[in-house]
Amino acid sequence: MANKEMRAVLAEGLEQLMKEDPRIVVVDADLAKANGTWALRQKFPDRALDVGIAEQNMTSFAAGLASYGFIPFIGSFTAFATRRNCDQIAISVCYAKQNVKIIGSDPGISAELNGGTHMSFEDIAVLRSFPGIVIFEPVDEVQLAQALPQIVAHEGPVYIRLFRKPIETVMPEGYQFRLFQADRLREGGDVSLFASGLMVQESVKAVELLAEEGISAELINVHTIKPLDAETILASVKKTGCAVTAENHNVIGGLGSAVAELLGRNCPAPMEMIGVQDHFGEVAKMPYLKEKYHMTAKDIAEAAKKAIARKKG
Repeated sequence: MANKEMRAVLAEGLEQLMKEDPRIVVVDADLAKANGTWALRQKFPDRALDVGIAEQNMTSFAAGLASYGFIPFIGSFTAFATRRNCDQIAISVCYAKQNVKIIGSDPGISAELNGGTHMSFEDIAVLRSFPGIVIFEPVDEVQLAQALPQIVAHEGPVYIRLFRKPIETVMPEGYQFRLFQADRLREGGDVSLFASGLMVQESVKAVELLAEEGISAELINVHTIKPLDAETILASVKKTGCAVTAENHNVIGGLGSAVAELLGRNCPAPMEMIGVQDHFGEVAKMPYLKEKYHMTAKDIAEAAKKAIARKKG
């Protein structure tokens, strides 16, 4: 049986939460059908709203709702939910300490045929610089479903970086999500792999490729990029002595930068970064884009071997 689309999991989770908590409001900017929240309008006509193609207005409106005790979820494609909304998120949400949850869909290369204008490689970099915001990127439907209640329970702004389509399940049966705790998916002793979002699936394959060569890689899913789970990351690198990060984002300002900052202050070690190397996006399907930007399992495995060689050298 095919996995559910991530946007369907989002909608189901929001529907259940809205039944339980009348404070939750969903606000769209003319993309409810694309982002999966359209059906909520029939079930909650007073709490599932659309402001039209006016993302800045959506964000300011949500901040106003939050100031009256509501918990608004706002959503649009990642480029519009973050880059276009930058000042409103900084001032109306983060500076004002408003409890707004921001959903950016189709992050990075998952924008595919919408092309370079919609292919946001800088959203994490922008929002990570704002004090007080939590940045979360679910790896699969299991994690997203468990995360939503914890995101509602967290008091303060949260950015959800959401892959819209079905994606291969990574989390095992019996998995228990913790918003501020990274997931150790594979134990290893030679190199630490830190991955987020759709790059976790590629990293699982990379672990297998490395194992065929006798290399033991530890894989950690860093689903919450801000704040980082420093304890888990440092413990892993102190054990392995080197690291690779893998993300669907520019290597400048994203997961790789966050891990490098942490290691530079606490545990300097050889490190390689897999992700977009300071480029804009383009119109193409994901398999081609993964190859173009060197974001495949093979690329991750090669980066791991390079990090290990630097450690030994």
